[in-house]
Amino acid sequence: MKERVTGKFLPASPVELPGEIQEQEKKAHRLEVITVIYLFTVIILMYLTLSSSQAMKAAWLEDLLSILPSVTFLVASRIHNKKPTFMFPGGFHRVFRIGFAIGAIALLAMGIYIVIDSVLALVKAEHPTIPHQQVFGYQVWFGWIMILALLYSFVPAMILGIKKMPLSKILHNKLLNVDADTQKADWLTALAAITGIILVGFGLWWADAAAAILISVLILRDGVNMISNAIGDLMGKIPTTVEGEIDPVNMTVIDFFMKQEWVKDVRIRLREEGQVFSGEVFVIPYREENIMTNIENAVAQVKKLDWKIHEITVQPVKAFHSHQAETETSRS
Repeated sequence: MKERVTGKFLPASPVELPGEIQEQEKKAHRLEVITVIYLFTVIILMYLTLSSSQAMKAAWLEDLLSILPSVTFLVASRIHNKKPTFMFPGGFHRVFRIGFAIGAIALLAMGIYIVIDSVLALVKAEHPTIPHQQVFGYQVWFGWIMILALLYSFVPAMILGIKKMPLSKILHNKLLNVDADTQKADWLTALAAITGIILVGFGLWWADAAAAILISVLILRDGVNMISNAIGDLMGKIPTTVEGEIDPVNMTVIDFFMKQEWVKDVRIRLREEGQVFSGEVFVIPYREENIMTNIENAVAQVKKLDWKIHEITVQPVKAFHSHQAETETSRS
């Protein structure tokens, strides 16, 4: 009687990013370090110029939240490439998804808070006061100082966002993409706050709370979009690009297996694991001889097609279930 070999856990292989991708990741890391340092100065400056303006308070809270994606990216980038362990055999690639979900919840919660706070201020008819301050011996309306602070809060941020956007696409990093997109759109928050402050200077007290409400709506919009994407990723949605389109890698895998002479038909089930993809490929083979060798060769070759293809399991089957055929038909 043959001796049975004891089964063991099989951890996933560690992610080995191509050299050019590692270089882009280092570049993104440097930009995020610069972003964190810059945002700390913005948060301090905005706090010192808050006065009693609801719009400034909303803009300050938005800046306070905007540091979260950058910090999360820096933490996640030190974890996601760690080798799989006994307790985490699949590795730590999903850490970016966790950070993405936390940021989305925080953004949505803060947006709701600012809406409620600003609406209450409008209902109570709270009149913001923007006093004059003595600067270098001159009496200066504090609103001009607030406007300068707002300009500082969005011009460098917009430049950083523009620089991060192409990197997020190369790295297939949705957390970095949301961070870049939010910073690129920071001018809307600053413009709303500046408009509110100027109108308050002309005696329109309600403009301050109205500007704060507009800022909170922008924050809520970003929060809802992030929550939607985070839920989709956590539920194992088909891999998509950072723009939300179906990733071409899906068809690349299908086309590759359909070109194998031993494969009659194929179905795939891919999912995102942070920056990389994993999943199953179900094939109906023409013949069963040398099936293990064919599968091993195919797995090794398909991983070379795109660096995002990480863990692929090929399962030979005699036929597809009816629901699998229906799903394929509905996508056609």
